[in-house]
Formats: sequence, structure tokens, C-alpha cells
Amino acid sequence: MQVELKCGSDNTKVPAYLVEFKPKHAEEFESLWKELLLEFTQEDKYWDWMFKLRYVANNDNLEIYAIECENQTQGLMQIETQMHGSQIDRGKRLIYIDGIATAPWNRLEIQNPPRFKGIGSILLNFARLRSFDLGYGGRVGLHSLPGAEGFYNKQNMYDLGADEDYDNLVYFEHGLLRNV
Repeated sequence: MQVELKCGSDNTKVPAYLVEFKPKHAEEFESLWKELLLEFTQEDKYWDWMFKLRYVANNDNLEIYAIECENQTQGLMQIETQMHGSQIDRGKRLIYIDGIATAPWNRLEIQNPPRFKGIGSILLNFARLRSFDLGYGGRVGLHSLPGAEGFYNKQNMYDLGADEDYDNLVYFEHGLLRNV
């Protein structure tokens, strides 16, 4: 699926592609992302996308996607499609985002201006589209790393507070009650 990113320096639109996750994306995470994530002590520095790739292969309820631009992986997202329920609309299913990340050079705290902008928003909106595709009405939930909470607030997601059953990470949800 073709999408558009914005160039961080001048906001010009750049064509990109949202694709199914392949081994090359996990390899780029390991070879291009990981050292920078460690150097800048990013909260997702220990995520293992190669493990996620192997794990998804054995679980029909998991999907992983990547955003590619200029022949490089710019963003990654893993979703769970069958086992999570909404806290806003009790009894209704939702897409649960089990990991969402943007390349280090697209993060303001690492590179200013970032190479590309809009990756997180595109991935989050795609999760909402998958939710509609599956009949879940656009419902999406996730537990946020502390450094990303502001991003999810800006995305008009409900902040449902710290979840003591999930390392006290704040749980956010898109529900039917907000216009997006």
C-alpha cells in the first residue's frame, strides 16, 4: 500500500510503502537501528523484531508491518487481531498494537530535523483500518512506553491510566466515542 511521508527538513511529501514484514526488515533493525537505539538509550532498544517475525509465523492472530522509503525500513508495527477486548466498549474486540517503532533517524531526540515524519501516525491509522476490516469498528488499544505517551494523546486516543498488570504502562485506546 502506498503512503506518503513528510521530509523532516522541508515537509515535502515523499512516496513510501506500507508492506508486510519480511526478514529484511528485522535485519535492518539489527544492523541499522539497534546501535543507535542503544547509544541514545531509547525505550525500545531491546525489542527483538527477528523473534517477533518467528513468533508471528506460528500465530494466526498476529501481523507485522513495515514502512519502507528510499529502500530502507522507516517504521515497524506488530498487531494482535483476535484476543483483546475494548475497555471503552466492553464486550467488543479491538486491534491491540504490541509494538510500534520508527527508525532512529526519524526521532527528534536523535536527529533534528528527523529524516521523515508521519510514520507513527500512518502505522496507527493502518491499525484502525485493520480494525474496520475485521469488523471491530476502528477500535485500537496499546500500552505506551513512557516517552510516547504525548504522541498518543495527540492522536486523540483515550488515556485510560497506568495498568498495574502491564508494568504500570499507560493504556491508550481509540474507541467509537471520539472523532478522529
